[in-house]
Amino acid sequence: MLYYLFDYLDNQFDLPGAGLFQFLSFRAAVAGILSLLISTIYGKRIINFLRKQQVGETVRDLGLIGQNEKAGTPTMGGVIIILATLIPVLFIARLDNVYIILLIVTTLWMGTIGFVDDYIKIFKKDKQGLKGRFKVLGQIGLGIIVGATLYFHPEVTIKREKQLTPQVQQEILSSGPEARLMKIEEKSTKTTIPFVKNNEFDYADLVSWIGDDYKNYAWLVFIPFVILIVTAVSNGANLTDGIDGLAAGSSAIMVLTLGIFAWVSGNIIFSNYLNIMYIPRVGEITIYIAAFAGALVGFLWYNTYPAQVFMGDTGSLTIGGIIAVIAIAVRKEWLIPVLCGIFLAENLSVVMQVSYFKYTKKKFGEGRRIFLMSPLHHHYQKKGYHESKIVTRFWIVGILLAIITIVTLKVR
Repeated sequence: MLYYLFDYLDNQFDLPGAGLFQFLSFRAAVAGILSLLISTIYGKRIINFLRKQQVGETVRDLGLIGQNEKAGTPTMGGVIIILATLIPVLFIARLDNVYIILLIVTTLWMGTIGFVDDYIKIFKKDKQGLKGRFKVLGQIGLGIIVGATLYFHPEVTIKREKQLTPQVQQEILSSGPEARLMKIEEKSTKTTIPFVKNNEFDYADLVSWIGDDYKNYAWLVFIPFVILIVTAVSNGANLTDGIDGLAAGSSAIMVLTLGIFAWVSGNIIFSNYLNIMYIPRVGEITIYIAAFAGALVGFLWYNTYPAQVFMGDTGSLTIGGIIAVIAIAVRKEWLIPVLCGIFLAENLSVVMQVSYFKYTKKKFGEGRRIFLMSPLHHHYQKKGYHESKIVTRFWIVGILLAIITIVTLKVR
């Protein structure tokens, strides 16, 4: 809203300072500060409201140290993250941008699924919450929306160099070698592959066997892959939210890293300098990322040990969905195993534990375990590590993975 207001004031009245809202960096800074203030100042009021409504966590006895002390702590605190993200975005971002619209839809969609899950757990006294199949159906639904939008929407494009014929060169410039190459905007299913010499991959190549018009059928591969990413990352964030500050802190590191990619990918100067894919209009995501990061950091004020509030599935599913969609939008989804290594480790620990338990039970008559407990952070709790130490060390690993991810900008 404010973007359009100040744009009007700048054009009509040449109001001093109004032109600042044309700068992405200024709007991102304002969005980040505003979301941080909202989450810290109004976060306490929301926590008090949740406590008054007796929206408290019911703790299952897992034999973990300090676990029973968490009983009754307000949950569904993901509402703080959602509000602190959306309010600055609605005021500051360009709401006609397809990527911003997609992220708003993602936030509301996953937030609703998480909210219903938490509501059933708390008010219906059903610890299982929303049935797993309904969660998965919701994630698949979002994946279809995101995949179809990114594939079919005319404003989702990339710019690449195209060799021009001599005739076209003469039409553009009378002479000179600079006319031989031209940046053109086109629809494409190309993405970025890290640590590869020519670090681009086209999903359409996977269906090249169809025939000459194979590119028209690339959605058959692209959309299912988007569904897989959205489901995996949102579930990974959900599993990571098990001890105070772990999910929110790790997610803040991941999303700030994606902010760097969004910034350079949406800037023609930086993308040319770094020799990376230029994606028109994707830079606006930086506003959303700044607001989201500010909301996460503000939420950490109340979520670090000892936590005054838990995000619940309302927050964790939303966080995972947003990170997945941003990574896909900036065409860095193949970096997710590195950047979201914490989520991946948590996911794999559960899959390995359950699979090995079932295998050994079938083979030996009794189930055996790889970890003392899964997800992975509970394994370290069982080993006697204090949860604040576990969280700090996971953050350090997350920062290391973020640095490796950023390095891929130039390492080919």
